Amino acid sequence: MLKLAIVSLLLFLTAVGAEAQCVSACPFISFEAARPILDAYSSSLPEALGDARTIDAARWSQWLQAEDRAIRRRLDQGEEDTLSNLLRFGVTYTKEYRITDEYLPRYGQSTLVNAFAENRADDLIRALASPASNEGFHQMRAFVEKRGQSLATPAGRARLKKYLLANLARLRDDFQKAHTEESKHNRSTEFSERGISLDTNLWPDYDLDVQLRKMMAGGLLAPGSVRRVAIVGPGLDFVNKQDGLDFCPPQTIQPFAVMDSLVRLGLSDPKTVELATLDISGNVNAHLERARIRARAGQPYVLQLPWFAGGRWSDEFRRDFVEYWRKIGDQLGEPAKAIPVPANVEGVETRAVRVRPPVVSRITPLDLNIVFQRLTLPPGQAFDLVVCTNIFIYYGEFEQSLARANVAALLKPGGVLITNDKLADKAPAGLELVLTTRIPMTTAPVIAESIFTYRRH
Repeated sequence: MLKLAIVSLLLFLTAVGAEAQCVSACPFISFEAARPILDAYSSSLPEALGDARTIDAARWSQWLQAEDRAIRRRLDQGEEDTLSNLLRFGVTYTKEYRITDEYLPRYGQSTLVNAFAENRADDLIRALASPASNEGFHQMRAFVEKRGQSLATPAGRARLKKYLLANLARLRDDFQKAHTEESKHNRSTEFSERGISLDTNLWPDYDLDVQLRKMMAGGLLAPGSVRRVAIVGPGLDFVNKQDGLDFCPPQTIQPFAVMDSLVRLGLSDPKTVELATLDISGNVNAHLERARIRARAGQPYVLQLPWFAGGRWSDEFRRDFVEYWRKIGDQLGEPAKAIPVPANVEGVETRAVRVRPPVVSRITPLDLNIVFQRLTLPPGQAFDLVVCTNIFIYYGEFEQSLARANVAALLKPGGVLITNDKLADKAPAGLELVLTTRIPMTTAPVIAESIFTYRRH
């Protein structure tokens, strides 16, 4: 994978006009580069690293490689979470009641909720077995078969049902743990022991747009100043995390949404902006590479953009979000025919955009673990902007500090990181928090998103 990452990076740098020169790429953050972080956390290092006084370059390298493998394995657990969200929320394969956040804690204790889950599991298994199901269901079927499950026999389907319901119970336990008082005070590391999910929604992209506007107003970004952008963990949405809408094919939205905002605000030129995605998921990287191949053949990328208009949003949030949602993609393409919302779904509005092939071609996927791997870029090739939403929350403070240092190494002096996770700041990293924005979404109870901007010294 490292060789592939280096080749992809070379192609990316060539595309943005880099001279023909050797690109120095370090597969993992070096012992020397990590030493300030190791010193800052000397009394609270991960157990596998051992005593801070005995760590050397060899032990550091061994730990990094083991942790990188472990993090990539967490993608499978995240895929199980996607499967559980499909079981809880899916609308295309069943008419059964959804297992909402209100119902989920009662699974295993309420005969009513248990019946919802049993019926949904039966319906989902039928959908997974059907050749007529959409691309997302085919991917889910391939995943469960990779996990040793089978839909070929009644006995196999019975085992699959137990597997689905066991995953639902695990998700319930994770949900309850995440909503304890202790976890509420540690939101920044809330998912550090959970699987890494690729599912996303539109709220982070709206938050990014709000933050970019505030940064321009405050002089943190100037018109035309963003040419090179990196997005860490762009996501590959099939079952939306919040609403579980499963009638759209797997798609990645954030790279296009960010580029659209940058162009609309005059921060980037659509003809010169270049965007790299940094992800450890083979599914995400392959999806984007296929999109690039299709773009070279003149085929657009169609974004489906459903959202739950029937939510209990505040009047201000609804007004501002709808204004944003109606414009997503209009700088990059043209309106397209949206996939109809299923008749049994209420409160959902949707639209679609056909992104022009030249825009798709400006995105380059790289296989990179931002926590442990570092790219050393040639002079003049550092990034103006790095975007990372719903990623750092999957890691502890020590790992976040490593990621913070690796992001800083990607940025040019004065370059910025925008994230919705407040990063641990115990260790020096060269990134300064310069703007925090709180975006209320609902009232009674108040639910709000926070977004943070860090600038490289």
